[in-house]
Amino acid sequence: MSFNISIIKIFISLVILCSLCSCNYNTEKNILRTKENINKDWQYLENSTQNFSEVSQIQNWEAINLPHSWNSIDATDVEAGYRRNTSWYKKTISISKKENRVYELYFEGINITSEVYVNAKKVGGHIGGYIGFTIDISSAIKNGVNEIYVRADNSYNPEIIPSQKSDFFIFGGITRDVWLQEKPKTFLKNFKYITPQVSFESASVEASVIVVNAKESLKVKATITEDSGKIVAENNFDVVNGKVKINFPKINNPKLWSTDTPNLYTIKVALVNNENVVDEVEERVGFRWFEFKEHGAFFLNGKRVLLRGTHRHEEHAGVGAAMSNKQHRADMELIKEMGANFVRLAHYPQDPEIYKACDELGLLVWDELPWCRGGVGNNNWKKNTKNMLTEIINQNYNHPSIIIWSLGNEMYWLPDFEDGGSTKKMTEFLSELNDLAHKLDPTRKTAIRKYYEGADIVDVFSPSIWSGWYSGSYKSYQKAINKYKKEYKAFLHTEYGGSSHLGRHTENPITGEGKIQSDGWEEAIVQTDVANIAQIGDWSENYIVDLFDWHLRISENDSTFIGNAQWAFKDFGTPLRPENAIPYMNQKGLVDRAGNKKDAFYVFKSYWGKEPFTYIESHTWTERQGPKGLKRDISVYSNCPKVELLLNGKSLGIKNRDTKAFPASGLNWSLQFKDGENILESVGYTADGKTVTDKLKVNYRFTKNGKAKSLQLSYKALKNGNYLVTAIAEDAKGLRCLDYEERVYFQCLSGGETLKSLGTPTGSESIEMANGKASIEVKRNQIGKPLVMMVLNQSFKGSYLTIQ
Repeated sequence: MSFNISIIKIFISLVILCSLCSCNYNTEKNILRTKENINKDWQYLENSTQNFSEVSQIQNWEAINLPHSWNSIDATDVEAGYRRNTSWYKKTISISKKENRVYELYFEGINITSEVYVNAKKVGGHIGGYIGFTIDISSAIKNGVNEIYVRADNSYNPEIIPSQKSDFFIFGGITRDVWLQEKPKTFLKNFKYITPQVSFESASVEASVIVVNAKESLKVKATITEDSGKIVAENNFDVVNGKVKINFPKINNPKLWSTDTPNLYTIKVALVNNENVVDEVEERVGFRWFEFKEHGAFFLNGKRVLLRGTHRHEEHAGVGAAMSNKQHRADMELIKEMGANFVRLAHYPQDPEIYKACDELGLLVWDELPWCRGGVGNNNWKKNTKNMLTEIINQNYNHPSIIIWSLGNEMYWLPDFEDGGSTKKMTEFLSELNDLAHKLDPTRKTAIRKYYEGADIVDVFSPSIWSGWYSGSYKSYQKAINKYKKEYKAFLHTEYGGSSHLGRHTENPITGEGKIQSDGWEEAIVQTDVANIAQIGDWSENYIVDLFDWHLRISENDSTFIGNAQWAFKDFGTPLRPENAIPYMNQKGLVDRAGNKKDAFYVFKSYWGKEPFTYIESHTWTERQGPKGLKRDISVYSNCPKVELLLNGKSLGIKNRDTKAFPASGLNWSLQFKDGENILESVGYTADGKTVTDKLKVNYRFTKNGKAKSLQLSYKALKNGNYLVTAIAEDAKGLRCLDYEERVYFQCLSGGETLKSLGTPTGSESIEMANGKASIEVKRNQIGKPLVMMVLNQSFKGSYLTIQ
């Protein structure tokens, strides 16, 4: 009995030992590479020195997490200028250093130049703030604690694009994620693929990859799988002189990638040594083909697709360009919710999360080299610019969403170098860039915007058309489209729109003919022509809604139009617009800088959105006035085929939606409000018999306000524990002055702090009123003490509010 027990014990021990060995082997096998996010627990020093030895002796650094920018707030405060200089970052990190392993730091973006030190040794750096880069730190690290220093610099440097004369901020800092990567000494790199033949019946894949420190016994096994895990193709390939060519000539019945069904496969490439996997990489694959018909429309997978687009700048209220991946994703999901299928990434390559989102959501991409303004530069400038284009294409090559490499925007404008505006020099260099782009990637198109001399060089061209904003009227849009379709082989219109101040409305918006009308209080007046609407300071949501509505009405009903891209999806910061309604903000967004939707968002959604909805114009226009008996037009934006409008419980009738009708695709009712509270309700009837509704309360009065005589402050508590402090302009009788649009200035005198410099309608201490109203969010910072607020402007020298 004891012998048997001993045998059993030995057997169990052997099983456990084998199990442990197997577990260790599998762990090593599965963790061929590691990629660790190291965003947390960095330190920051705002010091302009470029001398590492000097910085390493300085104490009292500020604790931060990444991403980070020193311009997150100072770019959009009310003071002129923003810091463009050098700052330093450092971090200690523990590494268990192993033999025959490679250790790397991967920076997704440092703006705009950088140097990296590990354990006091300079290990690398980078030129260009919007492109990721990898640094091998294997020889600099030690087993145990290691110290990383990074110098970031966004100083004025005309040799690096974009020009700092551009109409957007160049945020300094480590503005994107940072990763510590570990991989085997023999590893795969530069994996790239194309899908040269794609149809509904079959698709092919050709790929290449480099093997670093290759050995003769190595092979590569490549596998393509569906999301379900089903293998659709696999094969083994030889390593020849450290390079591998992968070819899958036929994949049957591929699930195509499109804007409606962005099907993705995974291609996995394993480096094998005597049946042991040494290294492994993978990418997502989308099977699709596209074509720009000459002087015609755009086709994706053989089907005409109208490009319904917008633009995106990489920034958000409170953080500037140092956005989290969650914030990046939220932007793209909101763009997709609106129904867009195309996005121009202006005016620079963006965070890796954006391309991932576009692949997954089905958004076609115009990716742009940041040659924005500044003209052509010297030899260093040309070298840096070509390097950037090379890096952009190589890094973003494997994204099925990308269809265009843009080579620049408004490049000729405001030259940084002597003779930098020379058409001859610019055209010659543009030709070099175009050749380089096609050499690096023959499968995609090139483009530029607003450099007419280069229109015949690139594949796709966008002239400048700002109908109804910088010139002309928006009703001239079709005329412009007809002209340019004939003139350019592939005419894609990027940038149109205008500014709107969230919450600002007018009873008499400028017409599509560019005229100002009577507001209804007095007898008809002679209409006034407006040559440049951007300069008159209206900026009402009403006008922009009409402008977009007309543009979409045209583009949606033109069968040979490639499409267009509205400028821009979200309000963004700019050093060139200090006198805007919100200082230093370009307010052409469909949402504000925090992502809050303006009325215009719903105009686009009514044409493009899939989810049924109705929206009564406007939820930020609840206080209105006009003469008794005067009818008002109410628009409902909806994608439902039929919509009914009710006023105070009484139906005003059902109307059929017709995209050829204007405004609101015919969903417009003329009605008379009663004095006091009015309830509007819209009911959208879907094609499958369901309903969606929207409701709006409007306080209407028959008495016109007089001249503003005071600013009155009030507040309400917010769910986050802060307060929203609101200033109202009132006349002598206490009526809100709905026509008052002057700038006011908020200040917290004691007990708290304003949430300022956010570039939003409730996040700026200096802001123009919208229909006699302005607000700011305030945080109490002294418990038990009163919070004292003030508002003033040139006319009103100070109104005060105490919150106990």
